[in-house]
Amino acid sequence: MSGNRSEDHRTVAEKVFAIADVFGGASELSLTEIAHRAKLPLSTAHRLVAEWVAWGGIVRGDDGLYRVGMRLWKLGVRAPTARRLRTVASPFLEDLYDLTRENVHLAVRDGLGVLYLERVSGRSAVPVISDVGTRLPLHATGVGLVLLAWAPSELLDELVASAPRKYLPNTMTTAAELRPRLAGIRASGVAVSINEMTADSFSAAAPIRDHTDAVIASVSIVAHAELSADPQFPLAVSVAARGISRALGWRS
Repeated sequence: MSGNRSEDHRTVAEKVFAIADVFGGASELSLTEIAHRAKLPLSTAHRLVAEWVAWGGIVRGDDGLYRVGMRLWKLGVRAPTARRLRTVASPFLEDLYDLTRENVHLAVRDGLGVLYLERVSGRSAVPVISDVGTRLPLHATGVGLVLLAWAPSELLDELVASAPRKYLPNTMTTAAELRPRLAGIRASGVAVSINEMTADSFSAAAPIRDHTDAVIASVSIVAHAELSADPQFPLAVSVAARGISRALGWRS
């Protein structure tokens, strides 16, 4: 069964938004996976996904997999919270880039993934796949590990149950691996990820807090793996994260 239901009393609008909801736990899906997760017949999913693609809310890659499109993403970043976060963080991200000349990212959690709201980089920075609007997994990225570390504990259980992908040998995918690592991130205040999402790269990431002390975003530096022992990166990203947090009303 591919998610078909003998009786489905949902309105057309509810079915349309059910398709959008399935991307809350995945960055890319096949049409069959979309139909199964949205509990729709394959033919119905095909028709509604085609409408999403035509509108620009979902895009179909050359590999046949579907991803969230820029038009849907732009609607999200127009929300007051996301817009204010980008505005407040911008000068700190620029300062971080001026200091390191490496990739600098601002990201928030989106289900079991991390959504990149901003990126500052130069020609000499290590090539990365993350860009504004990109959605990557929590468990294989520095910013994602930070957000996972301060998320409710149930989220880790949900992540592990989703059979997360092991992108590289260093990628951690099990609760036995991730639970102590997340505890270490909370203790140190910084997540360091080396060769987990992209080969020959590492990231140092730190949490951004709001006025309630809740972790709402993460900032990171991504550089060549050979620089991972340089203490300036975790220090710099921590300082930037604290500056953004204070600008948002956080008081340490």
